[in-house]
Amino acid sequence: MSTLAGGATTPRLQLVTTPAAPVARASADSRLAVAIHDVEPATYERCALMRDWLEDHGVDRVTLLVIPAPDLHPFADRRPELASWLRERTARGDAVAQHGLQHRQARKGAPLRQAFARWQARDAAEFVGLDAQETRRAVESGRRLLKLAGVEPRGFVAPGYAYTPSLREALADRFDWWADLLRLHRGGRAATLSPALTLGTTTPLKRALSPLLIRTMSVTGGSLLRLDLHPADLDHSRHMLALDAVLQRAGRRTAVTYDDLVAA
Repeated sequence: MSTLAGGATTPRLQLVTTPAAPVARASADSRLAVAIHDVEPATYERCALMRDWLEDHGVDRVTLLVIPAPDLHPFADRRPELASWLRERTARGDAVAQHGLQHRQARKGAPLRQAFARWQARDAAEFVGLDAQETRRAVESGRRLLKLAGVEPRGFVAPGYAYTPSLREALADRFDWWADLLRLHRGGRAATLSPALTLGTTTPLKRALSPLLIRTMSVTGGSLLRLDLHPADLDHSRHMLALDAVLQRAGRRTAVTYDDLVAA
């Protein structure tokens, strides 16, 4: 059993798997950077369960991507226990990063860019369509809400990895790092090429192909393996089985947060 902040008790996530044949594991000097996306009041229990499940796999350091104001309501006002849990997790070695402001697109972009954003992130591409001033305001508002909740974000990940030139400019002097789908960007240093392994849930094609894709990419992963988890993955057994296989293969890797990668 696991106790959430505020005293609520929840069962550990149990994943039943078929015993697999021995697999070649990564070398002990390679690293695993796991990020749990979409942490917010509505997904709190699921994210806590996923964090427990990762702990059972020996992943002792995780980056938690927090949505500061879903539906423009500060997350800590809606679920104070979530803010307490985040502070507890950072005290135990996890990192918190900002995941947009509200995780929802408010204004459409130019037709071609909007079409790509729709394919890339559905309705979560919140910075597509915003001008430079609106972008800076959204970034600063989200960062302020996280600080008021007692967590200090050093990094940023755009919802759906949907970046714009204005967003990249706004992040450059505000955060130590930001990550897109292919690279980890660190202030004043060359970006690190490391594609994130992420599962798709928004279309039947993504749901069908992404589990096989992340299994394959985990075999060919380099010294840094980035793995993304979403609360929605819990609704799809093939997703969880694929994640289980990737984590088993990555068993000898050292778990790190994105903050750790910047400090290295």
